[in-house]
Amino acid sequence: MGLRLKFNLVLLAAFLVGMALAAALSSHIVLDNARREVLQEAAILMRQALAVRSYTSQEILPLISDQLQLRFLPHSVPSWAAQAVLRAMQQDFPNYDYKEAAQNPTNPADRATDWESDIINIFRRDPRLGEFVSERDTPAGRILSLSRPFRLTDRDCLTCHSTPAAAPASMIDLYGSANGFGWRLGDVIGAQIVSVPMAVALERARRVEVLILASLACVFLLVMAMLNLLLHTLIVRPVRRISAMAKDVAEGQLEVPEYEPRGRDEIASLARSFNLMRRSLANAMRLLDD
Repeated sequence: MGLRLKFNLVLLAAFLVGMALAAALSSHIVLDNARREVLQEAAILMRQALAVRSYTSQEILPLISDQLQLRFLPHSVPSWAAQAVLRAMQQDFPNYDYKEAAQNPTNPADRATDWESDIINIFRRDPRLGEFVSERDTPAGRILSLSRPFRLTDRDCLTCHSTPAAAPASMIDLYGSANGFGWRLGDVIGAQIVSVPMAVALERARRVEVLILASLACVFLLVMAMLNLLLHTLIVRPVRRISAMAKDVAEGQLEVPEYEPRGRDEIASLARSFNLMRRSLANAMRLLDD
């Protein structure tokens, strides 16, 4: 096995180990960045929902408060308004979702599914938890959800949600008396849940990872070619010439010209040592002839 082959095998082994480490590290980095990107989108949607809720309660509700005496208008409920606005967005972004899920909602459409109930229960078990991030697999791909708890802190809400007798008759007529009652001050009654698909971000992350690894591979091939050229020029070719000259001298061809070393490296030192040996051998042969 030649020196060049040994050198390239060692270099190739180092490259494979390096690529494996780079793949693991780059995968971790790009996937973490993708998750942060999706989480940022979820935070923006959550902030939008909060803005709609605030606008509804501060701007819309005072305008229609007189009509509420005659009939109940869902449009006056901040949660209904926020969900209606974000449902309209789903026409262009079908896999994005916002829901104010509750286990005992007034509107049956807001009833929590199994995985949403799990999130609500997490908030109930930890009163200090203000935000929860989760991921789940769906037929549309992996989905990231950002959730915040709904804790009943406004005593005025009990007017509509304590008992059916205390609730407005117009609300009972619309939703019935079986749901949305029995709420207590301080309880976690539900959760705001924003769901954002991760497919686009993950696909972008994979492309970035492939680009990083391909760039590293190209750099390695360039470095390997340059090192091979350097190896051939500075080591392999001089060693071959010295080896051929040593063979000629060993066969008695003392008239072989000396090798002219260049520089002060180890190969030059070897060439000077070879030349010194050749002179000594030639002198010894002359003494024997005399």
